[in-house]
Amino acid sequence: MPVVDLGWANAFAFASEAVSRGSGQVRLAFLNANNANLMMKDAEYREVLRRQIVFPDGHGVDIASYLFHGCMFPANLNGTDFVPALLTYIEPPMRVAMIGARPDVLARAAENFRKHAPWHEFLPVSDGFFDRRRSREVLADVRAQKADILLVAMGSPMQEKWVDAYVGPQDARLVITVGALFDFVAQEFPRAPKLLRRLRLEWFYRLAMEPKRMWRRYVLGNPLFLLHVFLHKLTGRARKSVGSASLGARKC
Repeated sequence: MPVVDLGWANAFAFASEAVSRGSGQVRLAFLNANNANLMMKDAEYREVLRRQIVFPDGHGVDIASYLFHGCMFPANLNGTDFVPALLTYIEPPMRVAMIGARPDVLARAAENFRKHAPWHEFLPVSDGFFDRRRSREVLADVRAQKADILLVAMGSPMQEKWVDAYVGPQDARLVITVGALFDFVAQEFPRAPKLLRRLRLEWFYRLAMEPKRMWRRYVLGNPLFLLHVFLHKLTGRARKSVGSASLGARKC
């Protein structure tokens, strides 16, 4: 899976340039240990991610990069940190459409985004639980808002598959699948302390806060991810990526 090899500054510049273009579309996704496990057993999801620009998220993909390439990624471009920082980085006013989460969470997230970056317009379009047969209707609302950026928060792999199946260049120039971002921005769930985030141990904090919901993802999922990584290393199946070469992608 090609994963983009960029530091924070270059990642901001890339995404900002994408949204400033007059045409076309860039779709950003994030690869962490959990959705890496999902794509190992879901070929459709794996192919969907290959059609998107994938940023590294978390310590797990760093371990994979170190084993395959001898170095870790220059930045942990997880969506929870990257997207709010990107919105601060982009100076021209943008119209940011939002789809996902519960209705009350979506509304609070939009309000907090307005405080965070008041020069942009944040436009809650739909919660994440609409009937998928209404997808065209929901996207018609996005187009009516003339969105520059579309944030989709439905959880993986649903959000990436939905974007791949329905969202076109006419809907927004930059589309980012953001997972639980709206929950964090709305303060539905607390973020880990900064020290744990710097150590890339936010997963441990989330496990401690929500053990019943997160134990399978982290207690079982993290070792499973490492097993996949070591098996790929032993069998020699990882190879240098030829995709997204202009962005310096690595194969993970």
